[in-house]
Amino acid sequence: MNPTPDAGSPYDEAIARVVERLRGARLAILTGAGVSTDSGIPDYRGPETRHLPRTPIQHAAFVRSPEVRARYFARSFVGYPRLADARPNATHHALAVLAASSRSTGLVTQNVDGLHAAAGTTDAIELHGSLHRVVCLDCGARSARTDLQARLAAANPGFSASGERRADGDVALDDASVARFVVPACTTCGGVLSPDVVFFGGSVPRDRVGEVESRVDAADALLVVGSSLTVYSGYRFARLAHAQGKPVVVVTLGESRADALAAARLDAPVADVVPALVRALR
Repeated sequence: MNPTPDAGSPYDEAIARVVERLRGARLAILTGAGVSTDSGIPDYRGPETRHLPRTPIQHAAFVRSPEVRARYFARSFVGYPRLADARPNATHHALAVLAASSRSTGLVTQNVDGLHAAAGTTDAIELHGSLHRVVCLDCGARSARTDLQARLAAANPGFSASGERRADGDVALDDASVARFVVPACTTCGGVLSPDVVFFGGSVPRDRVGEVESRVDAADALLVVGSSLTVYSGYRFARLAHAQGKPVVVVTLGESRADALAAARLDAPVADVVPALVRALR
């Protein structure tokens, strides 16, 4: 297949350079929030959002404080339906095709929105977990977030609030709204419920990190899509690939923590370049 991307895009030459750099390579694919912005899910550190004040929930605070858990679930109760209704965009679908091909050792995502799986990626590693699951911190029982949403509605009749929509199904709410919010306990043991995600300050399970490392080990290059790699949990894999002498190619809008490691860089909205890039790579 001719590796030249479709004509007519202002990014044609940049895409062609990336394709040439990755010619013949098997790719490990690592994605971030920029992949999902076209599905209506805000990011944390894109060019338009990185300057905004953010106070994400910290792991230790969530575990320690009932008030922090109430704040989280009140905000999530309002914001989750919109995240649940989000649908994969063209970038998700293009990457699903690439991930299933012989050109890939698999896809890893830092996102918790489930959109890669919805687009047909059957073996995506969700590095930070999924907002579509809930886990009990006491007994480990897991359940669907939709089930908890119904229980939250029953425990908080008439609760309604609105606020700025943020990343990962989060919505900013005032303290008065949060103060009256009730969070149900685990139906199995009466313990503390948590979204099945890695909060800021938490640790990715070691076995999950090992699975990602295996995909990087088996690849000839690492393709990073839609991520600034500001968080070390993702950045470590760019460092791993670079240490192994494998090209790191970054496709995202704005700067990336891995720019100094990158063998090639495509600074563009991922929706404008990834579908053409995948067609050219295949």
